[in-house]
Amino acid sequence: MSTATTTAYTPTSIAGAPGTEPFWHRVCRLEDLEPMWGEAALVQGTQIALIRLQGETVHAVSQLDPCAGANVMSRGIVGSRAGRPTLASPIHKQPYDLATGQCLSDEALQLNSYPVRVQAGFIEVKV
Repeated sequence: MSTATTTAYTPTSIAGAPGTEPFWHRVCRLEDLEPMWGEAALVQGTQIALIRLQGETVHAVSQLDPCAGANVMSRGIVGSRAGRPTLASPIHKQPYDLATGQCLSDEALQLNSYPVRVQAGFIEVKV
């Protein structure tokens, strides 16, 4: 269980060039996430799982487990396979590549993955 102190933030849109979609949305501070642990966030009506690895590396994938049909992926097991970071479903244990969202044990399963960046200590996700 995460011991990080959580602070409520209202995600803010950070527009890029005029006419570009989607926008970057500020979600939380990097320090609010514990390394090797997931947290759920609601961004523009989309439930996402934020997974912080070591340092400032953060991945964002859909919170919905495509096999179980439950919003639980932020409680998944963080690991790696062949040097690539993975997240295993907390229910059925299917491993997903955090960079692509592709299930490594069943090609029919896929998590949505979202671009993430850290700007001035804040995590921003493009949804």
